Amino acid sequence: MNPLFHFPKARYLISAVALALGLQPLAQAAETTPAEVHLDYAYYSPVSLVLKHFGFLEKALPRTQVGWVLSQGSNRSLEYLNSGGVDFASSASLAAVLSRANGSPIKSVYVYSRAEWTALVVRKDSPYKTVADLKGKKIAATKGTDPYLFTLRSLQQAGLSKDDVELVHLQHPDGRTALEKGDVDAWAGLDPHMAASQVQAGSRLLYRNTSFNSYGVVSVTDSYAREHPETIKTVLNAYEQAREWAVENPEELAKLLASESGLPLEVAKLQLSRTDLSSPQLTARDVLASKAAAPILVSEELVRRGVNVDQVIDQLIDTGRQ
Repeated sequence: MNPLFHFPKARYLISAVALALGLQPLAQAAETTPAEVHLDYAYYSPVSLVLKHFGFLEKALPRTQVGWVLSQGSNRSLEYLNSGGVDFASSASLAAVLSRANGSPIKSVYVYSRAEWTALVVRKDSPYKTVADLKGKKIAATKGTDPYLFTLRSLQQAGLSKDDVELVHLQHPDGRTALEKGDVDAWAGLDPHMAASQVQAGSRLLYRNTSFNSYGVVSVTDSYAREHPETIKTVLNAYEQAREWAVENPEELAKLLASESGLPLEVAKLQLSRTDLSSPQLTARDVLASKAAAPILVSEELVRRGVNVDQVIDQLIDTGRQ
């Protein structure tokens, strides 16, 4: 049996992706399988850890060299994609929007999770009770990532702007360290580092808002989508094998996440308790969710002047709507 069609759910998903990307039907497509395929994996993307651990893609592409790169955050992931370091990148969807809006021709093809993976975090003994209390304070955040955008939206909702606080640009692990050392007053956390800080340092979540968390997407460049449609299908089939395993084996998934990240099992379970792996297909609802954040991307001058962010989102997340 052709491994591309081994999983019924994957077949449905991949057909939808093929339509969304405007790909030819399988029988008509002509493509030379690339000699190498490079992907990132990340602790904030448990499905990527499963994919790498079990070698599903290596089995599906036995004549192709599969390479892996660890991403510490969406900004790094998208840097790797745009520099050619990886062919498939795992990032938050709003980070992908920013990347495309600022000139990177990428397209999102898969949802690896829908997680509440970010919140504003303070130390356990912090006197701060609300976002408004952070006026004039230092907040660690990784620019170009979902936690950074979460921070901006949270500040706006509290009647503040980024100019009312001091944003300290640190990668996610360094942000956790800065918070726990007292170098910053708050941190825009990202799991599993956020869960680890809660469990190991008693840090508390000052502000949570699931609607400000964007979902996680796998993206490719436009040129890769044109040149390697069959490879994309094969990769997404492998992702689906990994996702289905993850859904069916939650205890083993937690152990794998703990092992890969080097964090306690309790931390992995906390992260996974706020991670939804049930909906891997991009939909019109995802388009609307991304567009809800468009105004702040413009008002905070995170995109180039004159860019139509709604149009960018339609180009990035093509659900096959006619």
